[in-house]
Amino acid sequence: MAVTTETKPEKLTFRRYQDGDAQWHDWRGNIFNASYTHKCPTYQKSAPPCQASCPSGEDIRGYLAIVRGTEKPPAGVPWQEYAWRRLTEANPFPSVMGRVCPAPCESGCNRNEVEDFVGINSVEHFLGDWAIAQKLQYRKPATTTGKKVAVIGGGPAGLSCAYQLALKGHEVTVFDERAELGGMMRYGIPGFRTPRAMLDAEIGRILELGVKTRLGTRIGRDVSMDEVQKSFDAVFMGLGAQGGRPLPVPGAEAPNCVTATAFLRAFNDGRLKHVGKRVVVVGGGDTSIDVATVARRLGHIDHPKAVERPEQVIGGHLAQDVAEISARQGAEVTLTSVFTVDKMQANKHEIEHALSEGIVIRDGWAPVEVVIGPDGRATGLKIAQCQARFVGPKLELKVDEASAEFVPADLIVSAIGQAVDFSGLERFDNGRGLISADKNYQIAGQPGVFAGGDVLRPHLLTSAIGHGWIAAEGIDRYLRREALEKRPKIDVHSFDLMRKMLEKGLKLEAAPHEPVLGTSSANFAVHNYDDRSARFVIPHQDLFLGHFQYTPREVRNVTQLTAEQALGNFEERLDALEEKRAVAEAKRCMSCGLCFECDNCVVYCPQTAVFRVKKDQATMGRYVDTDYTKCIGCHICADVCPTGYIQMGMGE
Repeated sequence: MAVTTETKPEKLTFRRYQDGDAQWHDWRGNIFNASYTHKCPTYQKSAPPCQASCPSGEDIRGYLAIVRGTEKPPAGVPWQEYAWRRLTEANPFPSVMGRVCPAPCESGCNRNEVEDFVGINSVEHFLGDWAIAQKLQYRKPATTTGKKVAVIGGGPAGLSCAYQLALKGHEVTVFDERAELGGMMRYGIPGFRTPRAMLDAEIGRILELGVKTRLGTRIGRDVSMDEVQKSFDAVFMGLGAQGGRPLPVPGAEAPNCVTATAFLRAFNDGRLKHVGKRVVVVGGGDTSIDVATVARRLGHIDHPKAVERPEQVIGGHLAQDVAEISARQGAEVTLTSVFTVDKMQANKHEIEHALSEGIVIRDGWAPVEVVIGPDGRATGLKIAQCQARFVGPKLELKVDEASAEFVPADLIVSAIGQAVDFSGLERFDNGRGLISADKNYQIAGQPGVFAGGDVLRPHLLTSAIGHGWIAAEGIDRYLRREALEKRPKIDVHSFDLMRKMLEKGLKLEAAPHEPVLGTSSANFAVHNYDDRSARFVIPHQDLFLGHFQYTPREVRNVTQLTAEQALGNFEERLDALEEKRAVAEAKRCMSCGLCFECDNCVVYCPQTAVFRVKKDQATMGRYVDTDYTKCIGCHICADVCPTGYIQMGMGE
């Protein structure tokens, strides 16, 4: 067993000089080339690409600013709690998502243009675990509305929606057919990736807000949808897509050819305790990696009873004999993917875990046929080399039949996608196995009925969480009999300067109705400030990247297991960052689109026109101001602003 760190980049991606350069650049021409114009500095808050890439809609820049110490919490509030509360305005599952989210925010991070992305996921992981250790709870609303909302499905979408609605004072009841809440977080992801104590703690917080539950109850079977709609003022459908998709090849009907969702459900229920000697998993996403690593841990036993074969347990409700676990041996696990490893949709570190545990990955191979033996069971899978690409939403495959090979298998698991079970709710099926909804996630032709999560489009857990938040906003407006507004282009949580000023106790004076010059010295408003974060994502070209020096990413420790060590090992592999390292990682954030108080503009302004706001009047985002009677429009302040917060405007 070895402890390693998450993958680091092999080289920097931002270089001031290229191979072959023979002399220093004239840096003065790039930074200090002043001019005289009628334009003056304005302060433009933009959306950072990390937030625009976050399906949950987290204010990532905001909570990183708190962790790094730029934004200060109110007196008496620990910065960890303040950051956690900012984070959970969008996502009530930071501990879980800090472990399993593939972090599209990190792919979008502008720091990739300098060196390596900010470890957003690792800071989220730290905050989530800290809040659980401190037993933090959400603040209950001061008043209730008397409105009742039914949430169908206790997975990430349903729980996210229930959480947001409860905060708004609505009475929420969650219906779920399973015995416990969590959906795919509990029944689709193994416990060594999402520790159940952490999941239970984050679900428990939501229930503490007064959210009621009716478990073991399936809408459409135990209770009709008509009854639900009569008993509640609004409904959210977060059914999830917990049915698997079989392989679309001949022979896939073999009993020992099962779906990933059924496999993981049997494992997480505690019924599946060993698999076949040779397991083949078809997929390429995180689910396929989960199946493969679970199979490696479960291992196999020689000559199992017919009723205890894996497919019997997976397909029914039997449980394998615990007494036989001691006789387990390692399983040979092969994962096939139509994509090459570098293009597989699974997390890179999850792929590395699988490889270290001896799982064979056949990348660039497509299933062609499940080979059936005389007893009707599959004996293996025929695969062939292929080239895969997406043309729009459709996967296009070019298969080289001549390259076909046979891979022997005792168990074949299809992890190629999921499907929604509409039993009893068929009228909501749009004909494509999904539900159609508008931008507020209200179902077409069903006023007061909203939906989110995999029923709209099977995707990431973080996407389902974001759907729940947006749907809750729509439900709240519907219950208040307000029109459902058009959602913003960049639909995420973001730093609110006005809220921050009020939090500090600053007085906001009303603005006059007549036009006012931008150069006015009046104090009724934040001068020449514009929040364009709902419509503009700031690109790296708008930043002064030369400000940021190379700083290695703080990476989490990962326990790497060999094939032998993986057998029977269900311990968590990913360690959270320590507090000191979490703060250091947050300091790598470039605060794209919002001032992070570096003083460059104050130091380099040749006219001393840019000045710091007095401490008793300053807040995050309101750290500097401009004396427009001194400004000559030289644009040096904008040139040296690392974050792109200063933009030249107000003139030609």
